[in-house]
Amino acid sequence: MPRKQRQPRTALLILDMLSQFRYPDGERIVRGARKAAANIARLRERAHTAGIPVIYVNDTAGKWESDQKSFVRRCMEPASRGRDIAQLLAPGPKDYFMFKPRHSAFFGTPLHTLLDRLHVRRLIATGITSHQCVLFTAMDAHVREFELVIPPDCIGAGAAADTKHALYIFSQALMAKTASSRQLRF
Repeated sequence: MPRKQRQPRTALLILDMLSQFRYPDGERIVRGARKAAANIARLRERAHTAGIPVIYVNDTAGKWESDQKSFVRRCMEPASRGRDIAQLLAPGPKDYFMFKPRHSAFFGTPLHTLLDRLHVRRLIATGITSHQCVLFTAMDAHVREFELVIPPDCIGAGAAADTKHALYIFSQALMAKTASSRQLRF
């Protein structure tokens, strides 16, 4: 009798969703982030229930620090453009969190080492911006031979055209699965 093929170990990446959005185009980008945030929150809860690791990888907003809790608190301040998103998506005590210096979550971070230790071979990439940070992370994951899943309802950008273009690259060049988050099975 043939053996059942085991699903590769999966991790959920949440990219750059925690922010004060204090940069050029911040107002446009926060709108794209809001569209994705509720879907990411639902997917994160499903991941927690299934025992799937959730890994936040976030921009430093130009200020290097190692205190993630202070950073998240600043994102939740009343004057923060991303307050509602940070409140919805704040990392839990079992989630992983790291800062990144550039677009890709792999560049200058311990992400690859963490994924190796967790025996992860399948990544679900969510977050903003679809055509920059999500795309660069997906490219780096692809060259490292990870299986990629990028739910279109869990990514965003300042313009819908940017996300549409990124989705084409995800599916055609990176061979990523691009089904909605509700269709994903862990």
